[in-house]
Amino acid sequence: MKKFLRKHQLLRTLVELRGNPRACVYTEPMWGLSMNLCLPYATVYMLTFGLSDVQVGIVTSIYMFSQMIFAFLSGAIIDKMGRRKSTAIFDFLAWSLPCLIWAFSQGFWFFVVAALFNGMMKITAVSWDCLLVEDAPKDKITHIYSWVIISGNLSALFAPISSILVAKLTLAPAIRILYINAFIIMTAKLLILYKFSTETAVGKIRREATRNMSWVEMLSGYKNALRKIQNSRGMVFAIIISILVEIAAMIGMTFWQIIASRRIGIPDTLLPIFPMARSILSIFLFFTVISRIRQSKLKWPLYGGFLSSIIGCILLISITNAGVWGYVILSISLIFEALGMAVLNTLRESLVAIHADRTERSVIMALLQTTVMLVSVPFGYIGGLLSDISRVLPFVLSIALLMAGMLATAVFYRKSQVNRESEGDVLLDL
Repeated sequence: MKKFLRKHQLLRTLVELRGNPRACVYTEPMWGLSMNLCLPYATVYMLTFGLSDVQVGIVTSIYMFSQMIFAFLSGAIIDKMGRRKSTAIFDFLAWSLPCLIWAFSQGFWFFVVAALFNGMMKITAVSWDCLLVEDAPKDKITHIYSWVIISGNLSALFAPISSILVAKLTLAPAIRILYINAFIIMTAKLLILYKFSTETAVGKIRREATRNMSWVEMLSGYKNALRKIQNSRGMVFAIIISILVEIAAMIGMTFWQIIASRRIGIPDTLLPIFPMARSILSIFLFFTVISRIRQSKLKWPLYGGFLSSIIGCILLISITNAGVWGYVILSISLIFEALGMAVLNTLRESLVAIHADRTERSVIMALLQTTVMLVSVPFGYIGGLLSDISRVLPFVLSIALLMAGMLATAVFYRKSQVNRESEGDVLLDL
């Protein structure tokens, strides 16, 4: 067993986790037992209340606008309150409370209010990330993020629950029950995490340093973090990749259900089966492909992630009906999408963690999340308009964004190579 663990670094990392990284990773599967049971139906659930594709896009844009506001405030809030306390409070406001609103929704404005609260998740995205990595060994960061994503994908094992409920109760009543279940489990998750975690070393320093500072003084301190971002090519590159992957992921999450249900003709009872297969595939890929990625060499994995996602989109928009070939092509599309997005989501988090200044992590993360959301906000509405014209157009937009990601990767690594060669020439001259 010890020999096997030594050979498989990903499993070894899981066993050796201690402290906050262990508390964060070990409680993450509860996400799959709660929110991920609802997500395969989230968009179609909105359509059952009479929302149009454009209104779905508007709700998505409102959600992203809310994320942008709270992302900007997150650095100051987290430094003032601490990583651990911020995670507990805002997990409840961003997830538990919206679950109740979604469960009892009656129309468009319910989804708008839920989206505004749900946007607070950008605070916990930063605080939880700090809790996860600030006390973690830096050379294990990519593996730790791999386990976070694997944990989320474990929901695949429970996806049939959604299908059975929808088949028995019809869509709306079944999803209401799943949202109530999500409220209970997400609340339990945040309580367990709070009990078994501690404030990070950096968190204690930042909380003490900001104890007597006003909110205005704290927000003005963002200038120093902004300068550090501007002076770091790695952080600028990480932000660009985060923006492109975020928008592509948002389009996929929002409009995949619509194209599968309304264009291809997949029955509602079968909708969770495909995300289930994608999740199982992602877990397999983490152990066979992604675990082999070397943290020091991310260029070709990034190329592979973008290319695989592009192929997945092309195959998806080529399907016109739910015949035998339609299901075959859709399955192949999911394989490429699962590989591409698993790689890209892991690497975008790793790039940020690797290049972010440790002492300014919370503020840098806040500025990063704000920038990502600021650029992403219009794309929910744009995607809704495109989907109203043709259900394939949102994915054409995704293809363009993913190609831009490949171009950004090429430019970044080409300049990095040129800089290294220039430094080598200088050393030779000396």
